[in-house]
Amino acid sequence: MKRMLWLAGIGLVLTSCFKQQERNCAAFKTGKFQVEFEVNGQKQITMLERNDSIQIETYQGKTDTATVRWVSDCEYIVKQKHPKNMAEKKAYAIKILNTSKNSYTFEFGEVDSDVKQTGTVTKIN
Repeated sequence: MKRMLWLAGIGLVLTSCFKQQERNCAAFKTGKFQVEFEVNGQKQITMLERNDSIQIETYQGKTDTATVRWVSDCEYIVKQKHPKNMAEKKAYAIKILNTSKNSYTFEFGEVDSDVKQTGTVTKIN
């Protein structure tokens, strides 16, 4: 019995040492941002401006508008507003993993896909 209590105490101490990372996702719902991510091992950069429900993205000289639907405080779905082909019709799920003062790390992938990538967003203003 003493051994079980001792093990439980050790477990409690160990789990209390691992503080869950705070996320201030509300600070990133609107503003201008620079997004960095990798595609096939190469760093890519996208500039975007987002209000609560619309996002205007500029990637490789091309500007597009997408709808943003927040499904929780730190997760949202992005979908092209005027897709020109089947690839642009796909919706993407974004999950903010952690935040700092002016940036956040996220994972993203097609909705209903297990394949995920990560990236970093820096708030410009």
